Amino acid sequence: MHKPIKPSLFSLDYQDLIQICDELDVSPVHAKKVMGKVFRYGAFDLENIPDFPKKLLHWLQENTSLDLPEIIANQQAEDSTQKLLMRMADNKDVESVLIPAENRMTQCISSQVGCAIGCEFCLTATAGLTRNLTAAEMMQQVLVAHRTLGYFPRNIVMMGMGEPLHNYEHVAKFVRMVTHELSMALSPRRVTISTAGLVPAIYRMLDDDLPCSLAVSLNATTNEVRNKIMPINQKYPLEDLLEVMKKYVGQRSKKRILIEYVLLAGINDTMDDAKRLRDIALSLGSTVNILPFNPFMGSRFTRPSDEVIDMFRNYLNDAGVVAVVRISKGREISAACGQLKTEVNQRAANLKLQRSKTS
Repeated sequence: MHKPIKPSLFSLDYQDLIQICDELDVSPVHAKKVMGKVFRYGAFDLENIPDFPKKLLHWLQENTSLDLPEIIANQQAEDSTQKLLMRMADNKDVESVLIPAENRMTQCISSQVGCAIGCEFCLTATAGLTRNLTAAEMMQQVLVAHRTLGYFPRNIVMMGMGEPLHNYEHVAKFVRMVTHELSMALSPRRVTISTAGLVPAIYRMLDDDLPCSLAVSLNATTNEVRNKIMPINQKYPLEDLLEVMKKYVGQRSKKRILIEYVLLAGINDTMDDAKRLRDIALSLGSTVNILPFNPFMGSRFTRPSDEVIDMFRNYLNDAGVVAVVRISKGREISAACGQLKTEVNQRAANLKLQRSKTS
């Protein structure tokens, strides 16, 4: 008989630890010690915390687990980007990417196993949705990165597998945990949630004053085009999305929304598209990240030519929009934007395709 899996200690935030201390009749100062030991320094040897109550130590050891996911694969690109394939306790696999840049390391975190949004230009969407990840499993990804690098990433972007706002409760808890002053104390500016446009959840972010930045994967400037490449637009059309984006900027005056725009050859890369994108970006005071499409097997889309990419960016820049063509780091290991999909799912898809051809 298998032993039951203990709840992860990484699911406990500061208030949870305070409550445990209260129930055990020990000083709440020990909650701060646990937060500092585990989440600030990435150390798990709780028994070495000075003056730590034995009954609290015993309770944590008996009722929680400090286990981390197993790294199934660690692929490294020529630009030093690393793609970590991690196996969770239920044998579900997720990917997280470590992206180096000058003086900082960014980690791309997955929020789901797979994705249900169905954006046609995204490889992750072809896997479908298996389940949501917990806040603990997102924290585990960060702690695995700490073990791999020897230090914590400076920036966290919720741009890995899944639609973060489809998993709002756990993503919100994770965001609050990594930004908590007693935990990793990341600045909200260094934690970014990227969404395909779940309008009600963006309103909820506003109501909750979630301590993070927001990026919107826009990718089209008309409903006609967005409906074709992003099915979510049929439920939350462009007008509704732009309305909540304007309210977000208006209510959070110090916050800006990053617009992500995957450039698809012959689909959304015309000068008319650029002009409409200019108007949207200027009305929001937004920076635009241009992401030339990263091809994958079976996709109907292609990457625009370098000339078209440059013309698109230059037009926006000349019009007063800060537009940057994002360097697609890790493309050769399928770690760039839109390319994340577990190796296991990829093999399963290939096997299914082979069987269909021989049947």
